Amino acid sequence: MESGAGIYFDGKTSARHDATVLLSPNALQISGHDGRLLAKWPYDELEELAAPDKVLRLGRRGNAVLERLEIFDPEFAAAVDARAIHIDRTGMIQRRQRGSVIGWTLAATVSLLLVAWFGIPALAERIAPLLPVVVDRKLGDAVDIQMRGMLDPRNSGAAFECGAAEAEKAGRGALDKIVQRLEASAALPGKLRTFVVRRPEANAMALPGGQIYVFRGLIEKADNADEVAGVIAHEIGHVAHRDGTKAVLQAGGLSFLFGMLLGDFVGGGAVVIAAKTVLQSSYTREAESAADAYGAALMNRAGGDVTALATMLGKIGGATEPGMKILLDHPETKARIAAINAFASAKSTTPFLDAKEWAALKRICAG
Repeated sequence: MESGAGIYFDGKTSARHDATVLLSPNALQISGHDGRLLAKWPYDELEELAAPDKVLRLGRRGNAVLERLEIFDPEFAAAVDARAIHIDRTGMIQRRQRGSVIGWTLAATVSLLLVAWFGIPALAERIAPLLPVVVDRKLGDAVDIQMRGMLDPRNSGAAFECGAAEAEKAGRGALDKIVQRLEASAALPGKLRTFVVRRPEANAMALPGGQIYVFRGLIEKADNADEVAGVIAHEIGHVAHRDGTKAVLQAGGLSFLFGMLLGDFVGGGAVVIAAKTVLQSSYTREAESAADAYGAALMNRAGGDVTALATMLGKIGGATEPGMKILLDHPETKARIAAINAFASAKSTTPFLDAKEWAALKRICAG
């Protein structure tokens, strides 16, 4: 693994720490010269801060503590840039995506001109698969801001998410293990971002851009890790099919579509309407059935127990919580359970977590 030198500030004191920075497969690890781990920042949480020329100054997105890391070696800074999702100092990502963005813009413009013939729902159905991953992610980020405000009426901020407190970190690691195993078998074009939030409902939902919310109540309701994995696999189906993106485009209407053409994902009231739609309305019968089939097939590919998803549906099929969820009366729960069980493989399965990891996941919101 590649490593280099850096200057680390912990954000709690003004002291600077000469540090060794190691680029592990999933995160940037910061250690003191004595080998003690000072911080570990996932690549998708890195952000670039203002700094003098020839200095790469990094922070962590959404971190209440003003930690920062400074890297002076340009070659090592380029290696960090290549791994960080939200940093693009070289312009390589922008150049690679420019053609697809231009193509999407032209396609969207033509689609808008044909709206009189196709209507908003059909238009959203056609545009959603054409959106580049970077545009879908920006759309998801805009919806996420509004969604958190609706789900977190106490405005608890970062504390609304489980897994950050010291007592919860083992649970966060267990959740990451589940998601990484599913993600490896899903082969999606973009990376998933999965959060456990402090809500009592047995629920989960997918936002545009690969964001998945798992409610605390769902983990409490589950009897094993495969039941949680099955629900996440179902939500990955909605991500793969861009169901959340379609719903947002339909809810926002023409004003939202025109705003997207101009690069405006958060302006006006359209994104608020779109977020409410994600939270309050349901997917169609066809979308839910397709997500069931995708989730079952994904569980098979990942070597998990397909019937665990059906079991979880049986437990919560009569619930009435709001939101884009798997708990729908159409198609009826019994029919969905039968369809999912039909996907079960005769091959032996491997649990997603061992007993210790499952116990840790159960405590992910204990802090």
